[in-house]
Amino acid sequence: MTYPNELKEYPKLEETDYPFRLFFNQIQEARPEQNILFLHWHEHFEIILMRSGRAIFHVDSKPYEAGPGDVLIVPSGGLHVGFSLAHGLIDYVSIVFHPSLFKDRSQDTQHEQLVAPYLNNRCRFPVMPALQLPESSASYPLLQSIIREVECKEPAFQLVVKNLLHLFFMMLSRCFPPPQRQTDYRSSLNRERFKALLEHLEQHYDEKMSIEEAARSVNLNPFHFCKMFKKLTGRTFIDHVNLLRINEAERLLLESDLTVTEIAGNVGCDNPNYFTKLYKQYKGKTPSQARKSGV
Repeated sequence: MTYPNELKEYPKLEETDYPFRLFFNQIQEARPEQNILFLHWHEHFEIILMRSGRAIFHVDSKPYEAGPGDVLIVPSGGLHVGFSLAHGLIDYVSIVFHPSLFKDRSQDTQHEQLVAPYLNNRCRFPVMPALQLPESSASYPLLQSIIREVECKEPAFQLVVKNLLHLFFMMLSRCFPPPQRQTDYRSSLNRERFKALLEHLEQHYDEKMSIEEAARSVNLNPFHFCKMFKKLTGRTFIDHVNLLRINEAERLLLESDLTVTEIAGNVGCDNPNYFTKLYKQYKGKTPSQARKSGV
């Protein structure tokens, strides 16, 4: 699995009239701290349902540990990333949809009062609703019904999914009425000021950038920059850049005929020996072993 070309992701959804899609994610032999969801953001909402394993997801700089049955709600525009917490199978489903899915409900006054404030980001649900209010998990079986609809694809399943998603949001809004859940503007500001830097790193991972240079780009001193970067992404600045390089190296190893030395240079590692050491640190095997095994 590798990072997308740009930090902003444009999920390919089912169709224009029903802008949603389910992504079934399985990592058979995950290692602790292995990336299971790469850092990105999009204009869509994402509901993550854990089915197996344990992981930690960072959503807008805050960490959330999740295990089987846990649900996380990533708001539109939220930066998010995930890492495994243990060895073994990681299995989770991402339900991704665009707010325009419910555009035909704009004349419904109850929708406008209870659901619309969340869809337009005036308010936000807790990332893990059941942690804050256990009874809110009563809405979680609706997500299982959505998964079954997509797997079976009975006639008009898209309409059923749309209605189930709306019901899910409506039930959550009963637990967390909009006036009580105003947007965390400070968190939003921090996220926005780092987006340009993160996207730059995504596209220029092969170029050298010091912590001081990165800190200046977001108008912070190095100390506060390092703290905020770790809080936002779940990794240190150096660790994040290294992982970008190693993920691109993995892609090149599997999809090109470049030598290991050439790949090392292409991803910004001038010393092939150091590159090999770094690759093994992040992927658990040497570049040559990775190319031979094909994974």
